[in-house]
Amino acid sequence: MKATITVLVAAAALALCPATAHATAGAGARFAVPGTGSGTCVDAPLTITFPDPPTLGETGAIEVRRADGGLADRVEAATARTDRKNIGAAVSDTGLPHDFSYESIMIDGDTATVYPHHRLEYGQDYYVTVDPGVFTGFDGVQDPKTWRFTTKKAAKRQPRHLTVSAAGTGDFCTVQGAVDAVPTGNETPVTIDVRPGVYTEMVYVREDRPHITVRGAGARRTVIQYPNNDLRNGDKALSDGGPADVCPRRVLAESDLHNCWRAMFGVDAADFRMSDITLHNTTADGGSQAEAFRGNNERIALERVRLRSFQDTLRLQGKGFVTDSHISGDTDFVWGTGTVFIQDSVLESTDAGYIAQSRNDATRPGTVFVRTKLTRAPGVPDGSVALSRSAVWRFTHSQAVFIDTAMDSHIDPAGFQIDPDDCAQAQSTSFWEYRSTDLTGEPIDVSQRLACSRRLTAAEAAQWSEPSFVLGGWDPEPGRD
Repeated sequence: MKATITVLVAAAALALCPATAHATAGAGARFAVPGTGSGTCVDAPLTITFPDPPTLGETGAIEVRRADGGLADRVEAATARTDRKNIGAAVSDTGLPHDFSYESIMIDGDTATVYPHHRLEYGQDYYVTVDPGVFTGFDGVQDPKTWRFTTKKAAKRQPRHLTVSAAGTGDFCTVQGAVDAVPTGNETPVTIDVRPGVYTEMVYVREDRPHITVRGAGARRTVIQYPNNDLRNGDKALSDGGPADVCPRRVLAESDLHNCWRAMFGVDAADFRMSDITLHNTTADGGSQAEAFRGNNERIALERVRLRSFQDTLRLQGKGFVTDSHISGDTDFVWGTGTVFIQDSVLESTDAGYIAQSRNDATRPGTVFVRTKLTRAPGVPDGSVALSRSAVWRFTHSQAVFIDTAMDSHIDPAGFQIDPDDCAQAQSTSFWEYRSTDLTGEPIDVSQRLACSRRLTAAEAAQWSEPSFVLGGWDPEPGRD
């Protein structure tokens, strides 16, 4: 099989920059390294493009070697779909390094992308070899002169502004690469600008990297995606896990034992902000719990983001704020133990199910939705989606508040669900609503609502419509914190 081999970043459709170095070997084969005259990113994935869709084999490896022949990384075909690496210097609650399960070789159409286990060194020359058998019918690459590249000379000192470019023209080629450049114990705001492109990666921000802002170029232009889920990195995968798999910052000691690792984008740091970006957990429908974003600390704010998954799309613990955003899912797609204020946003149900599940306790409010619009994907039946649900025998103080909400007729006339279905056992549950309308703005009939839910007064609604009141004095509005 003949192949075009290109060292690229995750967005293979983006054009190579003018400074890209090329070499050819054999009819129809082309080898390239994208970047600028200063070299390529130390965190760049490697991409191989074939004339026809390739098939991953079961033998051999792809090796990245320094110019002197020293091995920098080795990716085995046999374990590529279930490989493991540490992401974001993640450590468990026990202080042991935690390795994530990930795919080190991913195939999309005629392109195979290779994701190394760690970033390379600055200012180094490298070459890549591919063994026969890594891809069925492909003879591989063994000549050290064929696939070569040079990394950028040096990292920024004391970075306060970093750029990520899928085309290789920024400081990093991956969002995780930029996060890793923020020093541990950081006390100064750091902005990471993510340029247009599709970034296929899991991202994790450790607790000791606070004060980070990740800013895209627009939710339709900057996309981070990955199929992380409970089967790959959560409770189902780690039920027999050791001390390196225990979640840090657990709120519910047993429930949160392993489920922190399954999010596509996970943040355990405080004072984190994100804007103008799409986070898409590409786990298939029915493929288990799969957060697009998980935030587990104080003062986490999301603005103008699109969050896409099916089950458990957005999970917030601590204090969280979401504005002018679009969140889609079908089962508990806004959930967590935190105090959360969501305003001026669209919540799209992709199937029958539940919008919110709040697990707050008596010490803090739950989730408050203000001026949100509840929509549905085609085919979602009338009356098939609950506003919120709670297992009141376990989470006795669950709170979900909907104020000035416009909703389609897919919302269940009862509005809320409790387990057991007995209001006598839900005395501390706060399922509240105020001035709900249909999508045209006309008031809806709430006469069939769950008996132990209630309608707020105008004065109560005004108070609960203030973010700083709900969030305990934190004013999260952009430019005002």
